[in-house]
Amino acid sequence: MLNQKTTEIQADDVDAIAKTSALEAARKSNMPIFVEDAGLFINALNGFPGPYSSYVYRTLGTEGILKLMKQVTKRDAHFYSAVAFCDSGKLNSLTYFSGRVDGNITLGERGTHGFGFDPIFAPSAEPNTTFAQMIQQEKSKHSHRAKALRKFAAWYKENYVRFRPSQKERKKKEKDMPI
Repeated sequence: MLNQKTTEIQADDVDAIAKTSALEAARKSNMPIFVEDAGLFINALNGFPGPYSSYVYRTLGTEGILKLMKQVTKRDAHFYSAVAFCDSGKLNSLTYFSGRVDGNITLGERGTHGFGFDPIFAPSAEPNTTFAQMIQQEKSKHSHRAKALRKFAAWYKENYVRFRPSQKERKKKEKDMPI
């Protein structure tokens, strides 16, 4: 994994942040790069914390969000992830993928797995279970990040991975080779 420092633009758009970071990292490293950025968007708070989720988590934490939501009954929220890919050989070619999971902010923290706002976010598909109560395999079924990365991986495999014969094709070729 390459740990390339980039300037994170301050923007309300997670897609723009990921795209800008991928382009800058590809230019600096002279390598193909993908960058992921994400945020928690709470409807009752007009999308806050959104792309500022990491900072808000470090400063307010889950307790601070719960305090802001104390009198709120409509607790709809979503996590959104953007994965941007830039090939340093094609700097004008930037591709991105997104993933989203809808859910609700719970009334209190539940669970010990995961990180960030996982203890207070329950996805709509599992409304009685927070991300922090799920093991990683279960969370990945719903995760915004997993959705975006699966889209990227499928695209990357189709567009960047050199053709590799299947095991069946390799065995056939071996069988047809003279001894």
